[in-house]
Amino acid sequence: MRTVVFEAPPAQAVHAWMPSSPCGPGCIEPIGEIGTARVVARALGVAGLLLTYPMCHLATPAGRRENLQREYARMLLRCLGMRLRVVDKRIPTDPVPAERAIASRVGAERAASAAATADVRYADRGTGVLVVTGHIGWTDVVALAAVQPLGFVARADLIDWPLLGGLAKLMRVIPIERERLRQLPDIVGQLGARLAAGERVAVFPEGTTWCGRAYGTMRPALFQAAIDTGTFVQPVRLRYLDGHGDRCTVPGFVGEDSFGDSALRVLRSRGMIAEIVLEPPEYPGLDRKDLARRCELAVRGDERSRHGLNDTRWIEATATRVEDPAPAAEPTAPAAVTHSGVDRRGLRSRAVAVFRGRGRVPEHAPRAETASDSAPA
Repeated sequence: MRTVVFEAPPAQAVHAWMPSSPCGPGCIEPIGEIGTARVVARALGVAGLLLTYPMCHLATPAGRRENLQREYARMLLRCLGMRLRVVDKRIPTDPVPAERAIASRVGAERAASAAATADVRYADRGTGVLVVTGHIGWTDVVALAAVQPLGFVARADLIDWPLLGGLAKLMRVIPIERERLRQLPDIVGQLGARLAAGERVAVFPEGTTWCGRAYGTMRPALFQAAIDTGTFVQPVRLRYLDGHGDRCTVPGFVGEDSFGDSALRVLRSRGMIAEIVLEPPEYPGLDRKDLARRCELAVRGDERSRHGLNDTRWIEATATRVEDPAPAAEPTAPAAVTHSGVDRRGLRSRAVAVFRGRGRVPEHAPRAETASDSAPA
């Protein structure tokens, strides 16, 4: 069993429930880089977009701002040197016969990907949805917004970052200070109000960033907002790939990284792809721990093993080591019955129908009894 020791220890937790990640500089593996002139051109493009967006936002009629935000996010990704790939697993697709995949395959794939990406949405306008995914770095916000504009629950100091701070305010980010545990009920209340008003909001339930080759546990606290409002949850599998299609850790904002160092590393890298996979929506149910577990299984998918990832390394969150676990047998699929005795597969199908405009989100689900749930997050 191979063991890798990180160069940096995990951040010190302020309280027992504060999420921490052992990921550090040792996780970041550089990929191909571009020349200095192109790096400067990319940086100027990013700065230009961030400086002009507030003015364009104010000058655009409210009904057209969603398209403006999405186009700006996509242009920002391009200036960062990333392509966007969106895979929608909520809708079954017919397999393409092998004989049709002939010459100019790469061009055809890119055209099909672009066409599919243009039509994908988390939900119809006016339909509230809670988007959950793993957290790798600051580029996650841009990649998620490039699919469809949405609000975020994000670290409080993001508001003070240069350039990105103003953008965060326009996106109506809900700031959260992880050090202040007593702030959680208020954050859950704000999040629930947004969802009840038909807004799309993304959260990172791990509570901190990981390198992209390992992950933390999804904390259940913020899922309570979906339960309180009867809002479907959209699990999203987000990862970054290099030009060869291998997992890339360059966007990881981990360890002692400063924003400047992270931004320069991203700007210098060649051929990165931000891949977003939309898994079938999850019904909120009545138990936030169960909902968090279901969403984590959906987001990790076939990457899960007994200890973590099959194709990467398992990180024990309380240590500074990474281990390669022995392959584990696939767990037996759990029964599809929820606490209320409803077929979960049927609910998932209904959730997909809602997101495709063929149904309605339920008004409000009863609040879960969580008095025995001692973990606040």
